[in-house]
Amino acid sequence: MRNIVIGFSKKSLRLGIAGLIIIVSIGWIGISQSETIIGDPAQGVNDTILGSKHDFSGLNRRAGVVAMPTVAFSDYSNPCVYCHIPPEQADSDAIAKGAIEGWNRYQPATDSFQLYDSWFIDSKTRTPSPISLLCLSCHDGTMAVDMVVFKPESFDLKEDTAMHMRINSEDNTISCGKCHNGRVAHDISIKYLAQDLRNDHPISMRYAGLLRSDEDFRKPHTAGGFDNGVRIYEGRVECASCHNVHDPSKDLFLRVNSDVLCQTCHTK
Repeated sequence: MRNIVIGFSKKSLRLGIAGLIIIVSIGWIGISQSETIIGDPAQGVNDTILGSKHDFSGLNRRAGVVAMPTVAFSDYSNPCVYCHIPPEQADSDAIAKGAIEGWNRYQPATDSFQLYDSWFIDSKTRTPSPISLLCLSCHDGTMAVDMVVFKPESFDLKEDTAMHMRINSEDNTISCGKCHNGRVAHDISIKYLAQDLRNDHPISMRYAGLLRSDEDFRKPHTAGGFDNGVRIYEGRVECASCHNVHDPSKDLFLRVNSDVLCQTCHTK
């Protein structure tokens, strides 16, 4: 969730541009709990998330590591439930169980995040919005990637032998960085954001192009964003503004090619 967008001036853009990368986060992020989970394989619908890096139900099989399934993390046999509340739990009070509002992930400790700040930001925020917290709940490295609030009814807890590993760079048995350190396996660091986001593009702030006439920012085509797919969520820039977790067709799950991404919102 090193996101890319927009609530600060061209001076701070130069400072924060290095944090343009990463995920997380979420192409279909406005789903309500009552809506059908479009990517649910049980429904026979082809979603581009299937077979991608965010399809945890098939990750080990794609890598051909037959010894790993159910070891690093639990395979729930449904890629949707790692983020979305299962349909059978749609009427449950997920927030009372500690969930991020609208999602099937536990909420990170919001007071632990250090967000980007600058004199040039017109609209500041103290904590990420729920939609960006969803991305951070994996990519800040504090919780296991399979730590969901509601597991599918078909999942047998008695057979759960997973280590429930976390996306961080620590050298211990529950951290992906134990192996993914760039020596034993590919480096995990690009996916690991931690909770200090001060060197990343700001998130959960109002898009400056909506607040007033600002020559540094382009006006969105609609309230939901730009015609090329870059999104604005309730007037705010989020991880999913630039990243579509359901679409692996571009590097880093970007919504548009990196060479035109910044210019979608920034005029300079």
